[in-house]
Amino acid sequence: MPDACPVQVAVADKALDSDAVRADLKARAIEAVIPSLAGRTAPIPDDQTTYRRRHAVERLFSKLKQFRRIATRYDKLDETFLAFIHLASALIMTRKFVNTT
Repeated sequence: MPDACPVQVAVADKALDSDAVRADLKARAIEAVIPSLAGRTAPIPDDQTTYRRRHAVERLFSKLKQFRRIATRYDKLDETFLAFIHLASALIMTRKFVNTT
């Protein structure tokens, strides 16, 4: 991640619940919001409010991948790829507001 966007919280699903992942995040001063696996003897508490917001991010990625140009990564330059992600995100937001009115 660029220095302009410091990571404060890492939200992941149960598949990444391991002591090694949690130790790596702690060494980087990043809060881990990962639900504990059912087999863990002492469950580690997590912030359920933050974890629930992960669903909105997953939905956005799903909607972005409906654009073939993003899903297949046609653009060679990072700048043009990011520009199309911005354009697709604006289109998704426009659709959302048009459908609600």
